[in-house]
Amino acid sequence: MIVAVEGPSAAGKTTWCRAAAAEFVAEYAPTGEEPDGSDPEAQARYWTGVNGDRWSQAIALERRVGVALCDSDPLKLHYSWCLARIGEAPVARFLHELAAVRAAMLRCQIGFADAVLLTLPDEPALRRQKNGDRTRSRRTFDLHVRLRGPLEEWYRTVDQLRPGTVIWELPRTGAEDLVPAVQDEDRYDVHLLDALASELPQTC
Repeated sequence: MIVAVEGPSAAGKTTWCRAAAAEFVAEYAPTGEEPDGSDPEAQARYWTGVNGDRWSQAIALERRVGVALCDSDPLKLHYSWCLARIGEAPVARFLHELAAVRAAMLRCQIGFADAVLLTLPDEPALRRQKNGDRTRSRRTFDLHVRLRGPLEEWYRTVDQLRPGTVIWELPRTGAEDLVPAVQDEDRYDVHLLDALASELPQTC
């Protein structure tokens, strides 16, 4: 199984992953050289490549240990959609990334995790956890707090299309006892990706 651990910034994803597994796919660490958005196609290729690399790490980890935990969803397409949903990025960014992801999925270079463990603490809880963590600055924390609602909308849509694959908490016992609700052939289903895009609430 490939299991994505998802939620807003400061929701406790990394802490949970560290407690649940000796090895997991780490979240993306910014380099300072990310595209500035002036070329949407180049930006889409960049992020699809980044997320495809994390997917490859998940596949390799799954082969070694059976269950691959990922600190944030390798697909990560929700991020550009959530930004558009709150008016912080043009819808065109999401559409370019959707096209790039679709092409990569056809090549089996990126896919849907078998399960998503989603944690959605409310804003006061997120702020408490952020203030209690001195190891990370979280300079875009306020923006990410605003993405909490759209993130829930995204995964509720995923849950409608893939019933049983979204688990709305972080299990206390880890991920070892999870049973996949879908077969792994579903991972690269571009028709499912198309359905997801069409079923999402409209962005601004």
